[in-house]
Amino acid sequence: MSYFFISRPVFAWVIAILISIAGVIAIPKLAVERFPSVAPPSIGLYLSYPGASPQTINDSVVTLIEREISGINGLLYFSSSSDASGSASITVTFENGTDPEMAQVEIQNKIRAIEPRLPLAVRQIGITVETTSSNNLMYLGLISPSGEYSEQQLSDYMVRNIVEEIKRVPGVGRVQMYGAEFAMRIWVDPVALTGYNLTMEDVTSAIAEQNVQISPGKVGDSPTSGGQMTVHSLTAQGQLETPEQFRAIVLRSNIDAGMVQLGDVAKVELGAQNYLFSNRENGQQSTSAAIQLSPGANAIATSQGIRDRLAELKLAMPSNMDYSITSDAAIFAKISIQKVVVTLLEAMVLVFLVMYLFLQKIRYTLIPAIVAPIALLGTFAVMWLMGFSINVFTMFGMVLAIGIIVDDAIVVVENVERVMAETGLPPKAATEQAMKSIYSAVIGITAVLSAVFIPMAFASGSVGTIFQQFSLAMAVSILFSAFLALTLTPALCATLLKPLTEHDHKSGGFFGWFNRNFHNFTQKVTAGVAHLVKRTGRVMALYIVLVVACIYSFTLVPSTFLPEEDQGYYMTSIQLPPDATVERTMDVVSKIEAFTLGREAIDASMSVLGFSFSGTGPGSAFGITTLKDWQLRGGSSTQQEVAALSDYLSDLTEGEVFSVLPAAIDGLGNSSNLSFQLQDSGNAGYERFQLIQKEFLEQAYASEKLSSVFYEALPETSGIHLNIDRAKARALGVPFNAISDTISTAMGSNYVNDFPNNGRLQQVIVQVQAESRMQLEDILQLAIRNEQGGTVYLSEFVTPVWQMAPQQLTRFNGLLAVAVSASPAPGYSTGEAMQEVERIAASLPTAAGIEWTGLSLQEKQAESQTVWLLLFSMLVIFLVLAALYESWSIPLAVILVVPLGIIGAVGFVLLNGVANDVFFKVGLVTIIGLSAKNAILIVEFAKQAQAEGICLVDSVLQATKQRLRPILMTSLAFSCGIIPLYLATGPSSEIQNSIGTGVLGGMFTGTVFAVLFVPVFFVFICQLLERVRPKLGVTLN
Repeated sequence: MSYFFISRPVFAWVIAILISIAGVIAIPKLAVERFPSVAPPSIGLYLSYPGASPQTINDSVVTLIEREISGINGLLYFSSSSDASGSASITVTFENGTDPEMAQVEIQNKIRAIEPRLPLAVRQIGITVETTSSNNLMYLGLISPSGEYSEQQLSDYMVRNIVEEIKRVPGVGRVQMYGAEFAMRIWVDPVALTGYNLTMEDVTSAIAEQNVQISPGKVGDSPTSGGQMTVHSLTAQGQLETPEQFRAIVLRSNIDAGMVQLGDVAKVELGAQNYLFSNRENGQQSTSAAIQLSPGANAIATSQGIRDRLAELKLAMPSNMDYSITSDAAIFAKISIQKVVVTLLEAMVLVFLVMYLFLQKIRYTLIPAIVAPIALLGTFAVMWLMGFSINVFTMFGMVLAIGIIVDDAIVVVENVERVMAETGLPPKAATEQAMKSIYSAVIGITAVLSAVFIPMAFASGSVGTIFQQFSLAMAVSILFSAFLALTLTPALCATLLKPLTEHDHKSGGFFGWFNRNFHNFTQKVTAGVAHLVKRTGRVMALYIVLVVACIYSFTLVPSTFLPEEDQGYYMTSIQLPPDATVERTMDVVSKIEAFTLGREAIDASMSVLGFSFSGTGPGSAFGITTLKDWQLRGGSSTQQEVAALSDYLSDLTEGEVFSVLPAAIDGLGNSSNLSFQLQDSGNAGYERFQLIQKEFLEQAYASEKLSSVFYEALPETSGIHLNIDRAKARALGVPFNAISDTISTAMGSNYVNDFPNNGRLQQVIVQVQAESRMQLEDILQLAIRNEQGGTVYLSEFVTPVWQMAPQQLTRFNGLLAVAVSASPAPGYSTGEAMQEVERIAASLPTAAGIEWTGLSLQEKQAESQTVWLLLFSMLVIFLVLAALYESWSIPLAVILVVPLGIIGAVGFVLLNGVANDVFFKVGLVTIIGLSAKNAILIVEFAKQAQAEGICLVDSVLQATKQRLRPILMTSLAFSCGIIPLYLATGPSSEIQNSIGTGVLGGMFTGTVFAVLFVPVFFVFICQLLERVRPKLGVTLN
């Protein structure tokens, strides 16, 4: 093939230009995102049962739904939470590759099947089923700088004018409002109600009857009686619209007792639909919403779409109202990609400088410089065809590929130059002769480097997605490199290079000094190798020691899934005791705000009262603190700001406050901490499980390997159980449904129907006024009309009992469970912390299971897959080499060098304190391929020398001497391409350091040991075969 293109260089150029055009066309079409869609798709179910306890919601709603969805195809796990606010949520997580839209439809069908069995209140409000994510893309705020608008007005404006618009932006999934729209609130005075001999049932019935839509029709409409000349539409006041109209609702009207209107027994106002949350932004009242991505959506494109839409909506906002974006995960995603692109350019510059150092001629350096960008452009074209995106993983593949894709071109150019210098042939003839000796080496290198990455594409789960993006980008670029090395590179050598009469490396100046020293170095290395090949036994013994040291060192490397990154913001969860009021929570929030906003590095702070990682309630709060741009912080990092806040709050006694960094990958947990479920796998029951939780927490607190351990659940609190004497109630003529409706409406709330308000239907909600439901006696004085028309008070058949009751019930895969979050203690890795969690769970006297979730689950799965993938990669390399050399023995000389590259990677990460994460594992696979590549160059030329009749030892010495320069040139070029990753600082530097450190160390030992050990391996195996063949009586080749 090479001879064809040497003779037809224009043909080679045409192909290269077409590849380049395809890449240029593909790049704008490729989506740009930080990570591909790694997280398993999740579907969220959200429902409300006003006034119901967590136990009631769990028993009457949640368990029914869980049983129905437990058999859905592709289900990974599901969890549920029911709390005292009357709300419940169920999150269903599916395996990677599941179509989220089909999963959502299937769940909706399951819900419809059991809907008749659900309580009326739940059916009336409805169950929302939508795609969800454990991470939020953006936190959006709405403020009134002058204070003209109240929080309720801001919330209603956001619901009406912003939320629905944002939902229509492509890529937006769920929008969670931390506020409520307006509702017509009917605050009933039970004393006045009793005075008029009325009940709560009378109120709700009157509203339901008199707030209805009327469709009166038309006068004179067809069919007519004859002679009718006109048609007139009829209108009538049906649904009420203002508080005044609701106050005029007639509750009772007769001649004897007169007329009683709703306004006589209740306060009617335009209030909030609920009062669960209140918001603050930079110390000022506000409202806010959390925006999630839909499954598979592009964070950067979606964020830009939201910002563009908000800019349009801003034009219609009142003058004293403005929106704010407190945090946006897409900012860090964009910076991460930019940093990798800069690293790619830096790597290209360094690689070309190294090539110039060794080749020392612009023409020689220009050839790889032309070929490399074409290979990269071709890779972009294939990425577009495969549906990939420009993300951190594919771009890291490009960065690592830079040093590899120039290798083939360097090997060809260097060999052509050597042939011209040694034979005096002109460029075209020299290229033809050089390609004969290098053709199989290029094929071998390409086959090995491609083969080492292909097995990674078969990994499953989230880690499989990561490996696929990286490995296929690398493999494709390598294949393009090899294709160009056999087509365009020979054509360029034949046309661009000038004839040589001798090996005319410069003898003066810097290059002269470099060449003389490199020549001396080559002689010394060759002499060293000659010394080693005479002592193969000792060298192999040393090799075994190094392999053992490699295995032992590997066990010392701390493990994690992904490095913790400074993404520019952190989250704070505040949880006060169960009986804490909103006022007490506000005091703690104000204290934190005052501290954070006084810090130089802090840009903005947002707080939501009524919600935390643990659950919802007046004693809960959640905050987002955003830092300034990385260059404007004065050297501070997010981790340092979290530590400073923790130190400031170390003496806080009001409650538990902890701050965490966001999860490394969107959708895999809500923080970077360990995440798991402590599960009642032994069905011990609620009371016993509470003791198990307490014991687990005590041991976790005492462990030196764990820190910041907390339950993502609300603790038990004292509550009142109403014992209803049903027999006595029946004797008094009180139906049980009347008792239930009265208590639910008075103390919880009752959504009756809707009313039109400025073009939007909003809810009408009935509830007893606040001052009449603050004490236990208020409940007992509620009146119910019996079947005889008399008034009966709850105190006549209800007995209150104080007891401990859960504020929240959580389940996992249908069993009682509690979500737990923890961090590794300083000096320990997430892998060690996970082992400690499992040890503590196993030591509990009653059966309790650990179910990993989020990032921790992916780390656990990656742990089990990676070793097999690495072994599989080495097996594939061996098989490819066996097929290439038609030998089962020669490939061993190549495979044996792999541990020598790994030991450098392991040693370097230990010295630099880097963990064994996904990026390190990706680097290991790269090192396996590159170590094998260097070995192939020596083995291939040694075999050619043997075929020419040169003895075994002399053949490896000649191969070492001839191939030392290209081996060091390509290895140094690759290493220089890695240096920007190793030295990276600032945003997104953590993952660059992680991959750069291991690869740089592995490349160093893989190169040094390859030069020294591969000749010994080759000699050892050949000599061993000579001794074994006669005994076996077969030819092993």
